[in-house]
Amino acid sequence: MVAMADVRHADIETLRSMAILMADHPRIPWLALLSTDTSVQAPEVERVLRASIDFFTAPVDMQRLVETLGKLAGDATPPVAAHADVPGITGNSPAMMAVVASLRKYAPVELPVLITGETGTGKEVAARALHKLSQRRDHPFAAINCGALPANLVQSELFGHERGSFTGANARRIGHFEAAAGGTVFLDEVGDLPPDAQISLLRLLQEGTLERVGSTQSIKLDVRVLAATHVDLEKAVAQGRFREDLYYRLNVLRLRMPALRERADDVLQLAQIFLDSFRKQHDSHARTFSALARKALRDFSWPGNVRELLNRVQRAAVVAEGAQISVADLDLEDVVAPRAGHSSLGLTRTSAERDAVMACLRETRFNISECARRLKVSRVTIYRLCKKHQLVLEDQH
Repeated sequence: MVAMADVRHADIETLRSMAILMADHPRIPWLALLSTDTSVQAPEVERVLRASIDFFTAPVDMQRLVETLGKLAGDATPPVAAHADVPGITGNSPAMMAVVASLRKYAPVELPVLITGETGTGKEVAARALHKLSQRRDHPFAAINCGALPANLVQSELFGHERGSFTGANARRIGHFEAAAGGTVFLDEVGDLPPDAQISLLRLLQEGTLERVGSTQSIKLDVRVLAATHVDLEKAVAQGRFREDLYYRLNVLRLRMPALRERADDVLQLAQIFLDSFRKQHDSHARTFSALARKALRDFSWPGNVRELLNRVQRAAVVAEGAQISVADLDLEDVVAPRAGHSSLGLTRTSAERDAVMACLRETRFNISECARRLKVSRVTIYRLCKKHQLVLEDQH
């Protein structure tokens, strides 16, 4: 069920009644219908707009209305990314486009890749993309967190062991590398490998061979090694914690995964994807994000990167009572808290103003003159508002 609040000819009392009705039915996704004469700065109108998922100016852009309704029904066709051929990678920010370009270059080359970046930036996602884009795509992909392996079993886990090679070794065991023959092995947190495992890995990279624990027989192995770290390996080498020769063997090709704060243009797209994915598996009333929630998502620094965004969106989808996820649902109230000398009403009006301008630009296909006419302001004001709210006139030619 979707409801529409028609505010085109509503007086103050009607607007107040609408706002109360919308508040009483938060689980219903509301749309608002305005006219070119509607003053979006009026507090009563603003209250209705804040409770609406989207709003339209008459005459209604039917294509956008159908797209909005389809999205609410879960039937919307997701936008085709410029890099739809790169599995698992989302976002069109300059930082991610640079990553995509590197992935395409590195995938067909049979050389090690060292993937760097903060925790939660998607280093394993990049590794899987490299594998899927390579000629090894039909062979195994093994992801191993080196930091999670018991120190006394690292060699056995990675390279295997023979029966009787140590207490408890009751049978021969094939290690992760051997099991991934012909494919790709991704070593996450490679900087945590102990010295003996570093030596074995170096031999594998140099000679293409390994020895199981308890054996002196070399096994020839064809496997591509990808490694990742969030620590400074150069510093670890200088401190003697990581072999310099191994570092250079791993660091043939280098891929840096950007932090989410460097990908501000991707945050809302990622958040909606995470929410839509959650709704396919769980019962949730939430379908989208409120205006203030979107602002908080854009403004937050995301110290936990993409992983933190995923966790916050999933938690918000569980606790949200209505169709819109709020700032409180995301636990991001501090991000949009009023600054000294700024009232919450001022912030609310700013948010509504931004959304009104953006909606009008979309409806007029970014025709500045038509947008100015509908909002009853000058073209100069439209440009000033776009600059104020950091709106990009992307459809202008």
